[in-house]
Amino acid sequence: MGSGNNDFAVSLRDLEKRFGDFIAVNKVSLDVRKGEIFGFLGPNGAGKSTTIRMLCGILLPTAGAGTVAGFDIVHQPEEIKKNIGYMSQRFSLYEDLTVEENIDFYSGIYKIPAEKKRLRKDWVIGMAGLEEHRSSLTSTLSGGWKQRLALGCAILHEPPIIFLDEPTSGVDPISRRNFWDLIYRMAGEGVTVFVTTHYMDEAEYCDRLGLIYRGELIALGTPTELKTRFMAEEVVEVACDCAQEMMDDIEALPGVKHAAMFGKGLHVVTEDAVRAISAMATLLAERGVSVERLEKITPSLEDVFVSLIEARDRQEAPQREFSR
Repeated sequence: MGSGNNDFAVSLRDLEKRFGDFIAVNKVSLDVRKGEIFGFLGPNGAGKSTTIRMLCGILLPTAGAGTVAGFDIVHQPEEIKKNIGYMSQRFSLYEDLTVEENIDFYSGIYKIPAEKKRLRKDWVIGMAGLEEHRSSLTSTLSGGWKQRLALGCAILHEPPIIFLDEPTSGVDPISRRNFWDLIYRMAGEGVTVFVTTHYMDEAEYCDRLGLIYRGELIALGTPTELKTRFMAEEVVEVACDCAQEMMDDIEALPGVKHAAMFGKGLHVVTEDAVRAISAMATLLAERGVSVERLEKITPSLEDVFVSLIEARDRQEAPQREFSR
């Protein structure tokens, strides 16, 4: 596969990875434009990490083709490694080194020229806001500061693409927001960001999203497109007293497919919002439950993903039964 369209930082066609009889990634095709923030979502075991390992040149695909930064993932994995940054979910820097020592160490790994090392170190420390922590042992930093340092070390060599694998897992909400400010800044400078996350609020920050489930890419589009085009059902928001206690009864109403707690209320997925609202109003009135709000809403990303995954499970159930 050649360098392909120069507008694309990542381009995949029918990418597949098998481990024996198990298909971890099944014919995934997608394009990620340069400077785009692309979110790659899916439950545990869906194939996210396996896909990223192939994109980073760590794991060879069983079939299919792809390029990252213009380099072939099958034939040029070493070139890919030189042109990407990678930040894993687990903190991977050395806790017993200071902030500056960690940066110096990674400068050596990336073979940054001596004349650029000081410039790049100062840039990372400034970007991450670590000026007052230069000489601090990394082990003494909070989770948010460690996360910024890890990001800085991953982009020391100025890669055009960075892969972030669950980068904000276990970090407080303010640190997560600050981290995304850094991601926006990088994307604004032309860096392509390929990020996996299980936080739905973070998914909203991405330019486009791909949802992978059981190794297959089952949805691809902007957050708005996913919420308006990829969900056949309608969603009703229920704000009432005793929402949790009423959830099972509401879920048993005709036409209701699923009900789940959302904040202090419920999101109810239904075939027909008008009929469902009427039935729920009657039920809640009969039970003497005070209702604050009962209305059709635009689905959240969480609603969309749950609906898509459940639809895929229903689609595959007859096939699994037939294959017995």
